[in-house]
Amino acid sequence: MRKTVSVALPGREYDVIIGPDLLAEAGVLIAPLLRRKRVAVITESRVAALHLETLREGLAAAGIEMVSLELPPGEGTKDWANLQRCVGWLLDEQVERGDIVVAFGGGVIGDLVGFAAAVLRRGVRFVQIPTSLLAQVDSSVGGKTGINAAQGKNLIGAFHQPSLVLADTSVLKTMPARDFLAGYGEVVKYGLLGDADFFAWLEAQGPALAAGDMEARVEAVRHSVQMKADIVQRDETEKGDRALLNLGHTFGHALEAATGYSERLFHGEGVAIGCALAFELSARLGLCAQEDPSRLRAHLAAMGMKTDLRDIPGDLPEAEELLRLMGQDKKVVDGRLRFVLARGIGQAFAGAEVDNAEVLALLRDALNAGR
Repeated sequence: MRKTVSVALPGREYDVIIGPDLLAEAGVLIAPLLRRKRVAVITESRVAALHLETLREGLAAAGIEMVSLELPPGEGTKDWANLQRCVGWLLDEQVERGDIVVAFGGGVIGDLVGFAAAVLRRGVRFVQIPTSLLAQVDSSVGGKTGINAAQGKNLIGAFHQPSLVLADTSVLKTMPARDFLAGYGEVVKYGLLGDADFFAWLEAQGPALAAGDMEARVEAVRHSVQMKADIVQRDETEKGDRALLNLGHTFGHALEAATGYSERLFHGEGVAIGCALAFELSARLGLCAQEDPSRLRAHLAAMGMKTDLRDIPGDLPEAEELLRLMGQDKKVVDGRLRFVLARGIGQAFAGAEVDNAEVLALLRDALNAGR
């Protein structure tokens, strides 16, 4: 059942190994990268309570010593203070340029620890061991690292590729249902942006995948990672094709900012709602049939996911404020928002400029539907 996807970046090649029970073999898998049998692991408290000892035992089986730092969970951890804490701890542990840092957690830990590794001694190698579905299919692959700013999400960071990714699908069994489904929002995105057959497969297999079918989970992660690897190999630093991976994110990031990066809205939930809004905008602009956003919403609803602004608890800002928050997004070029839109399911394209009035009308209608 184990699968391997190779990310073939010249001089920075690495493998993404996907399958169950990888933590127990972490030592054997990481050992070829080590100059000395010692790794520094940074994780968060919820993951540590569930899985840190399993990782420690897996490393010890190969004679590898582990030191670890636990951080608080949640999006709020991706900030300057915790970046400084990570870097200071790694320096205190005398982590050398030839050593390996391990990011052990979800997307927040992967982004934060990857950025700490990028700036420590002007760059040390790191291994991603993603423990959430979202991190396994998206944030652990491709080398984007960073932290949030008061002005917006992921605005401070660096491209720093991992040396290895271990996506242990067994750990997904310990995820709360809401967290798992939030990650599923990123899985759906891959079908929407470039593979209609994969979206159809998800429509058929999604319920089994959510219910814990391990073969379905491994295949969903493998397919998503392969799609991302193919895009990253063509466009590592997001000059062109890689922008496709931002489908749903321009809307989603603004909604995350509007909800204070809180438990009200997880990143993957924002992406799922953002994808639905991007398809609705595409339909309004005559780019795709109205059946496409309807089909997307039907699948998200069938999976028990958030599909619309009305599904976000609490009050949201007015449309004008949401548009302003979208203006902080990294997809802004020369002060103009650029969207990833679609000509149909599996037919996304990047760089579309849309008149602000069209976006405001869409946001107003979406807000009013929830009132």
